[in-house]
Amino acid sequence: MWIADGWKEYEVIDTSKGEKLERWGDYLLVRPDPQVIWDTPRKNRGWKHMNGHYHRSSRGGGEWEFFDLPHQWELHYKDLTFNLKPFSFKHTGLFPEQAVNWDWFGEKIRNAGRPIKVLNLFAYTGGTVDHRIKSSYRVLQVDELRLQSSRSRPLVHDRRKVDP
Repeated sequence: MWIADGWKEYEVIDTSKGEKLERWGDYLLVRPDPQVIWDTPRKNRGWKHMNGHYHRSSRGGGEWEFFDLPHQWELHYKDLTFNLKPFSFKHTGLFPEQAVNWDWFGEKIRNAGRPIKVLNLFAYTGGTVDHRIKSSYRVLQVDELRLQSSRSRPLVHDRRKVDP
């Protein structure tokens, strides 16, 4: 397993009771995570000073509760800039753990010594497309929702379109 430890503006700070406390730039979010099965003391002050908390509903889905959180904010990873915002189903429009994949295939592509085409089967947020702009390769997007608009591209357009 590779660890996505190249982030300067994102981190999982603590986990307990089915939730994780995360730092997304200047903002702290608490979101549910079914893999957090332990019940440890919540000693980090972020648990009481969060900017947003997603509450899971017993009927399915859930809703955000906000405490001084802007509608949208920027997060940076290396030379990429992402515009984030909380969506109605707990996501922010970015999966930080994917950065390790961006780094891995970026290196492979840069060292290939030839033009590269990529079939991307996990294009949910568009981070791969944003990385593509920086790495100069072509990618076919198969499953991307129009959730996340990145400022790493000069123009943001209908992301459901794919390269030929």
